[in-house]
Amino acid sequence: MELQKIIEECVEGKREAQRVLYEKFAPRMFAVCLRYAKNRTDAEDFLHDGFIKIFENIDQFKHKGSFEGWIRRIMVNNILEYFRKNSKYHLEDETHLPPMPTEENEEQSEFEDIKYSEILKWIDQLPERYKMVFNLYVIENYSHNEIAKEMGISVGTSKSNLSRARQWLKDYISKEVKSIAI
Repeated sequence: MELQKIIEECVEGKREAQRVLYEKFAPRMFAVCLRYAKNRTDAEDFLHDGFIKIFENIDQFKHKGSFEGWIRRIMVNNILEYFRKNSKYHLEDETHLPPMPTEENEEQSEFEDIKYSEILKWIDQLPERYKMVFNLYVIENYSHNEIAKEMGISVGTSKSNLSRARQWLKDYISKEVKSIAI
């Protein structure tokens, strides 16, 4: 079934079209949800709630740009909404902390053969407050202004958390690579 027709039938509330749409996009959207979730159960909840919002709002898709991008944006916004409502996930304002040190002229060769799946596993190990900002900025291409607005934090906190996430990943990956080389 052509995507345009599937979307039209979803607008009409046809269950079969909704099933087809879900089956087509759920695996990719589940991967998005996993990047933000603490575990598979949370990711499944994010996916389920996200698709409910997609089906409730599918008539708002303007057929401009990628439909998958539109779905992805709804998924991410749904996850952000969840994190905003649950205080245990609120990010701390770290603008008062000194900036993370960075190394100049770092050696890149030790990282050349790392697989994408390993990188995703390492990103998943980030502390929650860093993981959210890292995913939004690096993977979803949000700006710091957008992250600040969506998460209810300052732009400085967004930048600080991204910097700390990068440093944390660099340190973590260096340890992992060194332990593999030994």
